[in-house]
Amino acid sequence: MKTITVGLIGVTGYTGMELTRLLVSHPAMRLVMACSRAEAGKKLGEHYPFLANQPGADVVITPPDAKAAAALCDLVFLAVPHKAAMELAAELLEAGVKVVDLSADFRLHDAKVYEEWYGVEHTRQHLLPEAAYGLPELYAEQTAQARLVANPGCYPSSIILALHAAFAHDLIQAEDIIADSKSGTTGAGRKATVSSLYCEVVDSFRAYNIGGKHRHTPEIEQELSRMAGKEVIVSFNPHLLPINRGILSTIYTKLKDPATTLDAVHQAYCQTWQGSQWVRVLPKGKLPETRNVRGTMFCDIGLALDQRTGRLIVVSAIDNLCRGASGQALANANLMCGLPVSTGLLLAPLMP
Repeated sequence: MKTITVGLIGVTGYTGMELTRLLVSHPAMRLVMACSRAEAGKKLGEHYPFLANQPGADVVITPPDAKAAAALCDLVFLAVPHKAAMELAAELLEAGVKVVDLSADFRLHDAKVYEEWYGVEHTRQHLLPEAAYGLPELYAEQTAQARLVANPGCYPSSIILALHAAFAHDLIQAEDIIADSKSGTTGAGRKATVSSLYCEVVDSFRAYNIGGKHRHTPEIEQELSRMAGKEVIVSFNPHLLPINRGILSTIYTKLKDPATTLDAVHQAYCQTWQGSQWVRVLPKGKLPETRNVRGTMFCDIGLALDQRTGRLIVVSAIDNLCRGASGQALANANLMCGLPVSTGLLLAPLMP
């Protein structure tokens, strides 16, 4: 098997940390470049002691440099903030390097929508039409042909996967969808901010950016609108859990036919996902827990019917760092490099 050389620009955040963990055991990819301005000069194993005696530990961290990356790498992961990613991606693509971008810079097809929600100009709009939206279960074919992949956001991954079967089987209305999502604190990033300090998070539970303010909202609506074949408006409301990893999304929808039974819904979901390696539809009466997907690519889905209100309630659980970011990025890289999507990603949950 030919060794695929990869680089990681933005190695010091939680998504960068998770990618280094996953690449250690990847049978075909080798991390040859890790970039961070703040930690430049250190060996990766010095910065991350958990990598000691592991592949990649001897890589010396360097400042981001697209030309240097192009000389060393077949593919580069960008785990940098929005706006910075679009410029680096353009340079890398021009040099002939494939790119998986973990930022939001290429997720939204409409540059005006991106600028409205992110408050910055999109200077690489010409690349938007060719960026594949990297949700492997839905867009594997496009991803395999792409040189630029927009890795989905963590919250959107949990919601889009949860509702795909419902839209595919025409079970729910496109209106009045409420997504109530809770994430572990790693979703807030690794920067030292008061709101994510231990004493601010532990033994507490809070909502944030509710009322249609969270930047993942247009991404969720874009993909659900694709599924529905019409515009979908979602009330998306995130919360912060006092745990390290995991997302639990509880999504409230309106049935098209109030007489629809739970048996029919469950059968539709099982039919949709029967061939999936990672989407697990739980037995009727069972609901997902974040601990059962921790450190994996699994998306567990549970179903409930509220016949009194005519609502189908879908609950999904994913690991925000693996399925919601780095693991999904690696799955996309596998597809781009002609490998089976699950290469290096057949991971059992981290228990207890």
